[in-house]
Amino acid sequence: MTPRHLLHTAELDREEFAALVAACEAPVESLGRPLSHRGVALIFEKPSNRTRHSTEIAVVQLGGHPVYTRGEEVGLDVRESVEDVVAVLAGYHAIVAARVFDHAVLDRMAALDVVPILNLLSDRAHPLQSIADILTMRREFGNLSGRTVAWVGDFNNVARSLFEAAALCGMHLRCGSPQGYGPTTADVARCEALGAASVTVTSDPHEAVRGACAVHADTFVSMGQEDDSAQRMKVFADYRIDARVMATAGADAIFMHCLPAHRGEEVTADVIDGPRSRVIVQAHMRLHAARGALAVLASDQVLGGTR
Repeated sequence: MTPRHLLHTAELDREEFAALVAACEAPVESLGRPLSHRGVALIFEKPSNRTRHSTEIAVVQLGGHPVYTRGEEVGLDVRESVEDVVAVLAGYHAIVAARVFDHAVLDRMAALDVVPILNLLSDRAHPLQSIADILTMRREFGNLSGRTVAWVGDFNNVARSLFEAAALCGMHLRCGSPQGYGPTTADVARCEALGAASVTVTSDPHEAVRGACAVHADTFVSMGQEDDSAQRMKVFADYRIDARVMATAGADAIFMHCLPAHRGEEVTADVIDGPRSRVIVQAHMRLHAARGALAVLASDQVLGGTR
């Protein structure tokens, strides 16, 4: 049987995504123990707080044993090839989950089709974060179809996956980014094809958040972009989420951030620490997202297309 992989949120159709969300929202006891007496390999080329803890605990809750390995320990394409690493791990583990710098590494892992591959973050996508974001918004608002979600700042890997997930829920998508830092025409077309109610791209953060139920932001400088820090801080100086920006959003709008956050840079302390912030709930939803995704992959349920 060809294993299923979860590398991009966009690999799923609306029915598959709804089934995945349902698994994430299901009580843990209803998922059984599909990883009983089985291991899950966790490869981390990048440091992590939420991803490591949520994934390890999710594996344990499903009856399995997580094995955490730092990038320098496994040495992808340094000590041995990506293909050799995954081929060997497939003999020990039910699933290989990896947090990598280069998304092409995940593509190479999945191309072997020897074990399900779960993307824990790459430079292109962060599917588990997008699922946690949807879970958080559903907890707050219920059905998301027809509601508006806004992203302000750099349209990065987190934003891309969020918009794909929100599109699968039938939401209106709005992005406020400086010229050259927003979604590409391919990103917009993908979201439209996935079922977005509409996609709006603007350089005005106030226009982006107007009427939104949730305003999302991320750091201006992500891991690997430190050399461009000074330039990026200048480019994004007018894209900080403060009380004025939140006032433009809907009266019931919430603020969301994948964390870690830099108070005073992409968001002011009064917003991220204020009553409209849901960042801690959002972080806790990462456990539900990981558990649901692992349960689906471990149970050989339909998830994405056959390779």
